[in-house]
Amino acid sequence: MRDQRGTTAVEYGLIAGLVFLVIVTSVTAFGNRTTGVMNNVATAIDEAIK
Repeated sequence: MRDQRGTTAVEYGLIAGLVFLVIVTSVTAFGNRTTGVMNNVATAIDEAIK
């Protein structure tokens, strides 16, 4: 039997990289959406004060 520990480590590294990419993409999308909502709220408050 051959030693496949290196291969397994590479596979886990790829999986971790993909999970990280999904998390970063999700957080970025959520942040962009939240920024838009906060801008709308700020505009509404500003118009209500005037």
